[in-house]
Amino acid sequence: MAAATTAGGGGGLCWSPSRNHDQSAHFVFFYSHLSATAPPPPPIVRPRAPMVADNSMASTSKEDPKRQASRTQQLWEEFFSDPSQWWDNRSNKKNSRFPDFKHRSTAEKALWIDNRFNPPWVHARLSVMVQGQEQEHSGYSIPEASGKVARAEQLWQEFFSDPSQWWDNRYIKKSPRYPDFKHKSTHEALWIEDWLDLPWVKEKVATMAWGQIQSFSGLRSRMPDSLGNVSKLCQKGRLKEALHMVELMVRQNIQAPINTYVCLLKGCTRRKDLAEGKRVHALIVRTGLDSNSFLGNALINMYAKCGSVLDARQVFDSMPEHNVFLWTTIISAYANHGQGEEAINLFQQMQKKGILPNKVAFVVVLKACARIPSLEQGKQVHEDIIKSGFESDVIVGNTLIDMYAKCGCIEEACQVFNNMHKRDVVSLNAMIAGYAQQGLGNEALALYEQMKQEGVQPDNITYVILLKARASIAALEQGKQLHLDIIKSGFESDVILGSLLVDMYAKCGCIEDARHVFNSMPERDVVSWTAMVVAYAQQGLVKEALALYEQMKQEGVQPDIVTYAVFLKACASTAALEQGNQIYLDMIQSGLEPDVIVGNTLVDMYAKCGRIDDARQVFNTMHERDVVTWNTMIAGYAQQGLGKEAIILLEQMQREGIKPNQVTFVSVLSSCSHSGLVDKGRHLFDSMCKDHGVIPTMDHYACMVDLLGRAGCLADAEDFINKMPIQPNALIWMTLLGSAKNHGHLEIGRRAFDSVVKMEPENAAPYVLLSNIYAAASRRDEVANIRKGMSDVGVKKVPGCTWNEVGNQLHASFVVGDASDGLQLDPCRIDSN
Repeated sequence: MAAATTAGGGGGLCWSPSRNHDQSAHFVFFYSHLSATAPPPPPIVRPRAPMVADNSMASTSKEDPKRQASRTQQLWEEFFSDPSQWWDNRSNKKNSRFPDFKHRSTAEKALWIDNRFNPPWVHARLSVMVQGQEQEHSGYSIPEASGKVARAEQLWQEFFSDPSQWWDNRYIKKSPRYPDFKHKSTHEALWIEDWLDLPWVKEKVATMAWGQIQSFSGLRSRMPDSLGNVSKLCQKGRLKEALHMVELMVRQNIQAPINTYVCLLKGCTRRKDLAEGKRVHALIVRTGLDSNSFLGNALINMYAKCGSVLDARQVFDSMPEHNVFLWTTIISAYANHGQGEEAINLFQQMQKKGILPNKVAFVVVLKACARIPSLEQGKQVHEDIIKSGFESDVIVGNTLIDMYAKCGCIEEACQVFNNMHKRDVVSLNAMIAGYAQQGLGNEALALYEQMKQEGVQPDNITYVILLKARASIAALEQGKQLHLDIIKSGFESDVILGSLLVDMYAKCGCIEDARHVFNSMPERDVVSWTAMVVAYAQQGLVKEALALYEQMKQEGVQPDIVTYAVFLKACASTAALEQGNQIYLDMIQSGLEPDVIVGNTLVDMYAKCGRIDDARQVFNTMHERDVVTWNTMIAGYAQQGLGKEAIILLEQMQREGIKPNQVTFVSVLSSCSHSGLVDKGRHLFDSMCKDHGVIPTMDHYACMVDLLGRAGCLADAEDFINKMPIQPNALIWMTLLGSAKNHGHLEIGRRAFDSVVKMEPENAAPYVLLSNIYAAASRRDEVANIRKGMSDVGVKKVPGCTWNEVGNQLHASFVVGDASDGLQLDPCRIDSN
């Protein structure tokens, strides 16, 4: 049933097919009549006309629907008060974009009969208007319209006097251009939805007995042949036509077999068409087949697959008897929709009622246990499986392996695997996946070798699992061997495997091999491009990643939200603000809405580029914010030394119910350090564990040492380190050494230096910092000794590097030890800040 629609929230966007007069009113009448009369015909399916702008609503395009409806009602009242001031364009307009009525003086005032904002009384008043009240336009005269109405009324009178003389084409016509009824002799045509028709026509057609109308080409006599056509139509995806055909059978008291309804339900399931599925359900109820367990099972499956578990449960509860198949289907419905607890509860109810689970029921409930996960219930189901004798079944065994692995019990999964009398490739895949999920990459690889020795041929799923496992342990040589196995097995053209190979080589640090695999892929999707971008970003090759973005656009590949997030993150890491803005603009123009990940990346990018106000603006406009969002904004304030703002944001975060984590306190303590808020920093550190349950890590201790050191409390900082409950690492002592350099404290600086060198003897940074302390104290002899000590142990100062964006291009500028730029600086004068 056609309906006026709007786009983008604009006002007055509507469509107006020439033969679609008051369809919404007809639809309401059509179905309200079901309870009182014979079954009505199904609604006529007509293609939607293109959406057009309603000029009468142009001035209120951004108004809410209530104001738009009020404006439209005002125009109709003006029209009916004096129709002579309006052009009547209905019969001679060439397309639906032109209005039906247009004001003679004010061109902006226009009206469409099928505007969805029209008051309900418009059609009624138009139908009773005295002909001649509306002025002609472009030579169109009222007598001509009057003649058309009179002829249409005459034809309808002839039709109702003897419907047998007319062909009924409603259920076989392929286009709305074909008439609904056509005279057998004169071939004159009638359309039910013709704008010339009066409301009584539709009412009378709807109340007619179906036997009064002759079917086209003997359709009634060929009804049994139509049952086969229903199946063919469903297979071709022409679900509405198939459903109309069955509805016609029902209305002519022809009972369709159960398989016909099953076929319709399967078609609804394939298309995820819940509305059509409910129409099929209504037909089943009407024919009295709703108590059939076979159809009940199909209905539960249809509702579940179409996303309505509630409707599925209502069908289940309405069945007079529940067999094991109905129980299994409803349990599967809950399990597949993430409601594992209810699935397990139903499984237990089934057992209490004395229904013995079959193999499928055990598999379904095991999957529910794996998704929760519920190890205790899974073990109970395992015991029931042993009692029922299904333990030796391969499918049940594979599901048990998966359940134990996802519940973190890899030993139990291995025991089930070893006890299986027969194993297939799915069994091995489940066990390999279990090892991979627990981070046991070496065990997964060993099982793969065993798999080959036993003569089991791996499939593409095997290689997918193994590539993920090998990438996680950076097993390059084994990864290359796996790459060869993939080529030998004929899976080298698989897009998913190609993307995973790119990821595997990148995680192993072989970026050239990753690019070679990428370039050799016969087909590349957005996942493949994203994998290559991530590979470059992980290696710090931001220029290459951004160049890949340009190539991606040139080849017409549309990035998805994940790809945009990766590109924006690369821009954030190099402070490439202009390119980041362009990528964000491209994403908006592509029609993708920024999700929380993209929003977090934008906040991070603007903060790292020093645009803290822009970062806060993005933060404020985000519809969804997670703990990462808050942490990123707090870190941005910390980077800019805005400690008070960071603390205020922390307090707001807690008020909105977001629990701070370890990262949150690292950022807040860092902001206190840069802002000199010593007392506040001490208080936050003490409240971490006491009030928020966050156990301090080495990063938190480093922040506290930096906080005290920057404030000049070096003795307190050293005492804090000595009292730490965990062994301080080199970072802690380096932080103290940096503070000693800033405040010129030789003794504490020397002790911190000695501690760092013991842990990291080849690190050049402590030598440079201590050298700066002695240089500031004019102790040149000590400076020379330190430089000699560096030379003796073979420590070299690595040149520093910064990124700069110039002319939309990224450039690396070396500031220490880069002889090519003539910036060979004295390492004794390096400022650690």
